Amino acid sequence: MAGFTTLSRAGFLLPTRLKNSYDGAGHRQRAHDWKSSSAGPAAISAGSIATLRNRARDATRNDPYAFGGVDRLVSNTIGSGIMPKSRHPEAGVRVALQELWDDWSAESDADGVLDFYGQQALVARAVYESGECFVRLRMRSLSEGLAVPLQLQVLESEFVPAEKNGLAQNGNRIRQGIEFDPGGQRVAYWMYSSHPGERSIGGDFNALQRVPASQVIHVYEPTRPGQLRGITSLAPVLLRLRTLDSFDDAVAYRQEVANLFAGFIKKPAPEASGPLVDPGQPSQPAAGFAPMVGLEPGTMQELLPGEEIEFSDPPDGGNNYPDFMRQQLQAIAVGFGLPYEILTGDLRGVNDRVIRVVLNEFRRRIEQRQFSVFVHQLCRPVRNAWTRTAVLAGVISLPGFATAPRPYLRTRWVPQGWAYLHPVQDVQAKKLEVRAGFRSRSSVILSQGDDPELTENEMMADNARADAKGLSLDSDSRLRDDQGEIIEDNRKETP
Repeated sequence: MAGFTTLSRAGFLLPTRLKNSYDGAGHRQRAHDWKSSSAGPAAISAGSIATLRNRARDATRNDPYAFGGVDRLVSNTIGSGIMPKSRHPEAGVRVALQELWDDWSAESDADGVLDFYGQQALVARAVYESGECFVRLRMRSLSEGLAVPLQLQVLESEFVPAEKNGLAQNGNRIRQGIEFDPGGQRVAYWMYSSHPGERSIGGDFNALQRVPASQVIHVYEPTRPGQLRGITSLAPVLLRLRTLDSFDDAVAYRQEVANLFAGFIKKPAPEASGPLVDPGQPSQPAAGFAPMVGLEPGTMQELLPGEEIEFSDPPDGGNNYPDFMRQQLQAIAVGFGLPYEILTGDLRGVNDRVIRVVLNEFRRRIEQRQFSVFVHQLCRPVRNAWTRTAVLAGVISLPGFATAPRPYLRTRWVPQGWAYLHPVQDVQAKKLEVRAGFRSRSSVILSQGDDPELTENEMMADNARADAKGLSLDSDSRLRDDQGEIIEDNRKETP
């Protein structure tokens, strides 16, 4: 980028380059048509949220890579569920909370279709595909017989119209369907009673309703400070996916045309003095010749005397077709936040060390989303509302909860554990970490998605049952070492 000028010894003005300048801010040939917006985080998406959302859903319905990408993000983020483990110091309280939670999680869905962990996956799918999801807390009557009189209703983003802006009657400001008080806190959401896209099947379409923010959970991943609504994860790759799909279809169609080859039998013209065909009559095939018909693969077609055929030579995909597809899919995988190997299943030329590096980076990103988005925005608010509702409904007794609720609300959320890449090596590494004091046994068990207390109780029960039956197992570390050799019997004698 040319900036100030300096005077040469000969008296000519010479352009000089600004120090510490950025080429990306210049206006030379490579950037002369680069137009960028200075709109804020809410304004930049105001006119494009609906279009991006609809196109992303269309892509996941029809494009295998879009569907597979969303599906793999959901399965890796949620898996079998992100489960709560109470951190209350009393074991009895922890057990009571866990038993009540297990009973309630099976009936948490207001639609009666999923359990709480299935709802987690549904919310994650909506977030990755549509950019955001709303969950409404529905209080129920005690007469309905639920473990805790609370259910969750998962709603798509259209329920809160992004084009709703202005001032509420109470003077609060409404931005993209969300009402803010003068302090900038979310106090309400303006929601439709039915999905606005269900008019064709008789939905109930009333005016927008004001729903207090305490009854609504908004789940999305902000990428800019001050962003109010979520953007689909497919946004960076939508156009590339559509272009690549069209290109792939064109190549496939060319191959179909190229396979429509046929053979032609040419016979010499019979010796005759007159013309073969009367010029005044419509052209008819000579006796013994089949008329021309539409060709199919393997056709052997006779031609009239003197007729010839020229075969078309449609181009094939070319030798660079696989490389081109691979390069495009790699770019799509990067924009998707997925490793190319996971998006496509193509593991050619990938060894175990490379895939470990790839998966470690991918898992770090997934864990970031698990805890910063889904645990913080979905799981914790649900758990807090569930605990308060359980206490108010009298289905559980938590002494001192009214004055000091935090000990009861403290919860560790445990995602499903990652599968071992090398089971023997991975287990040995974790064992060494525990023996060296770098990790606790509980953290190792939790990393696998299991409950340490439950695991230890099961181990005690197994040991007691084995002792009662006089069993000596290689897996019993009280009796045998790592090599299976018998060591001193450390079992306690039963009185």
